[in-house]
Amino acid sequence: MKAEIICIGTELLLGQIVDTNAAFLAGELAGLGIDLYHKSTVGDNLERIAATLGQAWERSDLLLISGGLGPTQDDLTREAVARLLGEELEFNPEAWEQVVAYFRKTERPIPENNRRQAMFPKSARVAPNRWGTAPAMLVEKDKHLIMVMPGVPYELKGIWESYFKPYLKGVLQKEGSPVLTSLFVRMAGIGEAAMEEKILDLIRGQTNPTIAPYASRGEVALRITAKSQDENYNRELIARTLEAVKQRLGEYIYGYDRDNLETVIGRMLQAKKWRLALAESCTGGLIGHRITNVPGSSEYYLGGVNSYSNRLKTDLLGVSEATLAEHGAVSPETAAAMATGIRERTGTEVGLAVTGIAGPGGGSESKPVGLVFLAVALPERVVVERRVFPSDRIGNKESAAQAGLALLWRCLKESS
Repeated sequence: MKAEIICIGTELLLGQIVDTNAAFLAGELAGLGIDLYHKSTVGDNLERIAATLGQAWERSDLLLISGGLGPTQDDLTREAVARLLGEELEFNPEAWEQVVAYFRKTERPIPENNRRQAMFPKSARVAPNRWGTAPAMLVEKDKHLIMVMPGVPYELKGIWESYFKPYLKGVLQKEGSPVLTSLFVRMAGIGEAAMEEKILDLIRGQTNPTIAPYASRGEVALRITAKSQDENYNRELIARTLEAVKQRLGEYIYGYDRDNLETVIGRMLQAKKWRLALAESCTGGLIGHRITNVPGSSEYYLGGVNSYSNRLKTDLLGVSEATLAEHGAVSPETAAAMATGIRERTGTEVGLAVTGIAGPGGGSESKPVGLVFLAVALPERVVVERRVFPSDRIGNKESAAQAGLALLWRCLKESS
């Protein structure tokens, strides 16, 4: 099976919106073992969309289309697909009921324009969209598959995971195509080069499974992928390779697949029956944002103080004026006092604090832009870490938040 991705929207061509859908879908196709040879972006113009779809139809078996399913006049994907198929658009009651259900759920009146979202080519089937108003579309015709999804990324991802991906897996299984199974091994506290160095012999000797390293802000990962006709056999192959990886890198592994630091930290806190509070300065609440993104975090996260000013550090966290005067707001002493202060004032078992210089100004020779001090206060000790990040203001804040969570994970792992 050869696939092609077509992303529709003038805003993509103008650079007003970054196209994350194509990257997501490309990765998903690779994970399914489906070859992707072409990706296209086309604006909101019926003639150009139709021409792009026609070209894709000639050279690919599977067309993944995103965007252009909204209720306005410039949402033209339905019309272009109908033209490709040589069919007329018809009112689809199943699609309309889905639109109506969404508006009922959100307690909003239904504009008449939204009836356009229920107009489908005759041979198209409705794919459910529980995340928005636009029903997705599936077409099987002349040995081609067309999957049409909304351009809103979280809607597209939800529809893909719940409907299109399982559907494609079934198609591949019927065709007798080999099954690809992957496991992401997620690590913190080690860089990509150091990680690769520890498993270089495994990478050089790989056949099946294969091993691929990945790096992102503040963490690294390995993707272990096995290929055979049987998913259970794939998992056996992956388990053997994972054991070898653990022998080299086990101390850095914090989770797998969709795990992130905040979800793993939440499980660790719940297992210990501990609670967490935060004292954030340069990160401006980013750590709290990530912690509260986890469903059920209210069971272990009490809250935090966004202590950007020195006055709030003293008044709310109990950092002494002498500490600030002698060592400054960005110092290991202040970070430790912030973590201890938030822990004591909230009555939690764990306090995490961060203070630093996000930039672009405010740095000096002794305290450069990007300097950050992190501290974790536990029942038995306080751990402080110094880091320097070389990015811009937003990048330094995000790196500091990631480093704070990595330090907290390490401290929880080591704590009795």
